[in-house]
Amino acid sequence: MKNRIHGKFLSLFGEGGVFYAAAGRVNLIGEHTDYNGGYVFPGAIDKGVMAEIKPNGTTVTRLFSIDFDEYAEFDLASDAVPSQHWARYVYGVCRETEKRGGKVAGFDAVFSGDVPAGAGLSSSAALESCFAFALDDLNGNGLSRFDLARIGQSTEHNYCGVKCGIMDQFASCFGKAGQLIRLDCKTLEYKYFPFNPEGYRLVLLDTCVKHKLADSAYNKRRESCERAAAAIRKNHPEVEFLSDCKRLWLDEVRSEISGEDFIRAEYVIGEVQRVLDVCDALERGDYETVGEMMYQTHFGLSRLYEVSCPELDFLASTARRMEVTGSRMMGGGFGGCTINLVKNELYDKFTSTAAALYREKFGHDLKIYDVVISDGARKL
Repeated sequence: MKNRIHGKFLSLFGEGGVFYAAAGRVNLIGEHTDYNGGYVFPGAIDKGVMAEIKPNGTTVTRLFSIDFDEYAEFDLASDAVPSQHWARYVYGVCRETEKRGGKVAGFDAVFSGDVPAGAGLSSSAALESCFAFALDDLNGNGLSRFDLARIGQSTEHNYCGVKCGIMDQFASCFGKAGQLIRLDCKTLEYKYFPFNPEGYRLVLLDTCVKHKLADSAYNKRRESCERAAAAIRKNHPEVEFLSDCKRLWLDEVRSEISGEDFIRAEYVIGEVQRVLDVCDALERGDYETVGEMMYQTHFGLSRLYEVSCPELDFLASTARRMEVTGSRMMGGGFGGCTINLVKNELYDKFTSTAAALYREKFGHDLKIYDVVISDGARKL
């Protein structure tokens, strides 16, 4: 990738560029907890976005995307937004940097990425974090990594029409090789935990489907959680989010909320605890417990939160039957990937068997991605 980028950069802009990179991410556990003020547990992966960048001494930014095979430019002295969707991410990063007092001078850049599109691995966050880090470094702004993550998040909100949380950009900016990050979504406090699963591999099985229920279901789940938290708050005023609640407190209001709201809240409260249990297990090097917590999360997402789909359930149950250490759906739901913790000796049999059975049942192929927990945004 670096050679492809450099070759194109030389032909368009000449010598003198500097290389930067940032990563996509996985979330080992902690799903649908972010908007409930709970924990998430992501890590940067060995797939991301790489760019060669050089200041050009003007107010104009000139970009080339190798993956889209397109050129775009915009003038920082103008309010004109580039027409290409991919270029709006870079434009947004420039504007959000300026809003935080950072300087952005015109630059030339060529970039590419190897984050699989549509797999839920946050290719957009990798792009935002790569350019946020690069522009901070090249212009000597000295912004914090928290600032860089917020720049990426605000870019999604203000220029790309996506009201995302901060997990993806946080993982891309703060990622470290061999470390997962427990992020408290209410306080933004974080802690690194070791993830060096010797004898195991992390593999994603991509269903290559995305069911239409996703957007409306997300809003309904969020509303359920807010109603349950409001009911609990009447007895326990200190409760701000469901993550603040004890399981016993939910039982106290069982007769006051719908059965649907109850099971949604039951999942969230259990998931917050599972993140803590996985952190404890990793500190002991106990990957069997990590795997069991992943299966419990999938059960909760499928049966209580009801955001799974037949394809995801099939892959998780296939993993369980084949004695894979851990498996669960990852992401918002209704499609996307399962994340699997697989012993090395089982890897080949599991991936080939799961692929064959999936094709037989659903009539199309899945995709398989190996991932390694790696460094986040950086200068190369």
